[in-house]
Amino acid sequence: MTAAPDPRAKPVSASRVVLSYVMNPADANPLGSVHGGVILRLMDEAGGVAAARHARRPAVTAAMDSMTFRSPVPIGCLVIFKASVNYVGNTSMEVGVRVETENLLTGEIRHTASAYLVYVALDEEGKPAPVPRLIPETEKDRRRMAAAEARMAARLRQRKA
Repeated sequence: MTAAPDPRAKPVSASRVVLSYVMNPADANPLGSVHGGVILRLMDEAGGVAAARHARRPAVTAAMDSMTFRSPVPIGCLVIFKASVNYVGNTSMEVGVRVETENLLTGEIRHTASAYLVYVALDEEGKPAPVPRLIPETEKDRRRMAAAEARMAARLRQRKA
């Protein structure tokens, strides 16, 4: 007998988010590059929006995997944050965030950074709340989900060690 599909399950596309910001002098260091902390904050914002869209609940950041800045972000550039849920557990979600920088004058787009963030959905009392299952729609979604499941298992092993 086949189990009935979960009516709360959601496709990956339902949580995808693209946020874009023009970087201003207030965001930069004395060398004219945007502070890494500004990029991290905006990555967390994009990831949090994707998590909240999926759970339809507030979601708080529980972890962020290491990341490397691939290139500096000059002021005046458009920075694009692309986020989507890769995997869900019972109350947590892994969200992948890709950062791209666009030179508005030349149109050149560079991959600036990427990271995986883990969010926990919260109920009305601030306690962890169940989240809907995730439905991968494409082969790429399925690959991302499998890789995310392996990362989540590694995080759990590391936490126990």
